[in-house]
Order: sequence, then C-alpha cells, then structure tokens
Amino acid sequence: LGSFVRTKRDTTRNLLNTELHSAPAQRWSMKLPAEVSAAAGEAAVLPCTFTHPHRHYDGPLTAIWRAGEPYTGPQVFRCAAARSSELCQTALSLHGRFRLLGNPRRNDLSLRVERLALADDGRYFCRVEFAGDVHERYESRHGVRLRVTAAPRIVNISVLPGPAHTFHALCTAEGEPPPTLAWSGPALGNGSASVPSPGQDHGHQVTAELPALAHDGRYTCAASNSLGRAEASVYLFRFHGASRASAIALPLGALGLKVLLLLGVLAARTAARRRLETPPVWVVSQLSPVHRPQAQESNYENLGQMSPQGPPAAVCSP
Repeated sequence: LGSFVRTKRDTTRNLLNTELHSAPAQRWSMKLPAEVSAAAGEAAVLPCTFTHPHRHYDGPLTAIWRAGEPYTGPQVFRCAAARSSELCQTALSLHGRFRLLGNPRRNDLSLRVERLALADDGRYFCRVEFAGDVHERYESRHGVRLRVTAAPRIVNISVLPGPAHTFHALCTAEGEPPPTLAWSGPALGNGSASVPSPGQDHGHQVTAELPALAHDGRYTCAASNSLGRAEASVYLFRFHGASRASAIALPLGALGLKVLLLLGVLAARTAARRRLETPPVWVVSQLSPVHRPQAQESNYENLGQMSPQGPPAAVCSP
C-alpha cells in the first residue's frame, strides 16, 4: 500500500532526521469482546467485526456462528449473501432465537440472541467464508463468552424412604451464580448447613440432602445467590391408629362369649400393628421465589480476544 516519509527540522529548517515507514498490508483478523453478560429471559448481543486482505470484495459470502468449540462446534446460526448483495439470507437459526445484527458486507457479523436460557451460557465463535473468485475463510479462535445470569429457582424437592420407616429429603435448585442451599426445620434451627448430595452438582444446578427427618413440622430448603432467593417446604405429620380397641360385652351364651373374646384379641392386635406400621404422611408445597430486580438489557465491555422400595403415598402441591 506504499510508504511515507516523515521528517523533522529545527528552527533553522535544517533536516534533522528521516524515518521511513512501510504501511503493513491488511490481514485477516477478528475482534470480539472477552465476555458478554445478560439475564435469563432477556436478549444479548455478541459483537464480532473482522478485517480481510481484499480491498473491495463483493462476491458470495457466508456468515456462521458456532457454540462450544471453534471449527468443530455445532452451528447455531448461518446466513448467505449472494454476489453484490448486502442481504444475508438466514439458512439456520437454532430455535429461531439467533438473528444477524451486523452487515457482513461492512465487516460486521454481530449476532443477537433472544430469550436467553441458562443452557445458552458458554462460548461462541464467529466465522466468515468468501467464495467465487476468492476462496478464503476465517474464524475466531477464542470467541466470546456468553454469561447468562439468573436468580435461584428450586426445580425439585422430594422425600425418599430409608430403612425402618426413616426418611430423608433432597432439594435441587438452579441459578447463576450457582446458588447455595440450606435446610431449616424442627430441631435444625434457622439457616442450618445442608449436606451436598455426592455426584448431584452439575452446571447451574445444585442439590443438597437433609439426611434425617425425625420431628413433625415444616422443613424448608432455601436457595440463594447474589440475584435473589427462593424457598420450598416439606411438612411432616404422623398419623397413628387408635391407642386401644374398645370392648363390647353382651349377655350371650358361652360360645358367643368365646367368639367375642377372640374378635376382641384380633382387633387389639390389628390396632397395635396399624399403630406401628402407619407411616408419616408428607405434604410438599413450594413457596413463590423471592428475587431482586434484574437488568433488562445485556451489556458488554470490549476487552479484545482472550488468547428401595417405594415410599408411602406422598401428597404434593406446587
């Protein structure tokens, strides 16, 4: 692209020095922010601009966005523009939530993602392909990290049986940052530490176990992170049979009296067995989550590229 000469002179206009600079040829490059953060349910913009060594290119081109890994990750968006056209017609938009925001003819591949979910959290990579007279392509190697934030949400709370009519409870919640879980209830106090369930924590979900439920009453699982808090509760009530069987005496003959005595013994044994075998009855209810207001728009900072056996019946209500 040529060169230029810069000179310096003193006040007597004598030549002091001369510096020769060669302008470098334009190369392929891509510019993306290191991270974009947005709240679940909202939209996010993934910026991506590029340069190429061709001064004026108006041939066919294709814009592509991948998720997870560069070059081999699954495509979430793809569009193609015909020669001399600035319209890039969408050929792929995963779940219809990805839309090209930039103009590839103007070196802009920026993408908008609608209705964000926690599953969208991850790294994304932009790619452009030239065709026709020029067969060249370029893809970002480091991509941009999309961080999806969400207040806690309890996705499951359950009671499971143990030996000798004992029970334990499990609570699973999701959010970003991953929430912390704590159980509280009778003889546990408030805000008691939970016991993580081995092998249950993954991604944005966290599971905690309450090993033993020994007292009647309300047991509450609380999930919290910097964006809010959610709770769900389990109620334990034990219902027992009659403490003793009532006896009825009638002035019947000896045979009738023996029959009544036998029935009385059987009734007493049945009542005692029911008293021992009657299990607790569980009522599960989930309270509405409480959270702080969240940002309504995505934001980003351009930092450049980053080199037994089933339990007794349980009654649940949402």
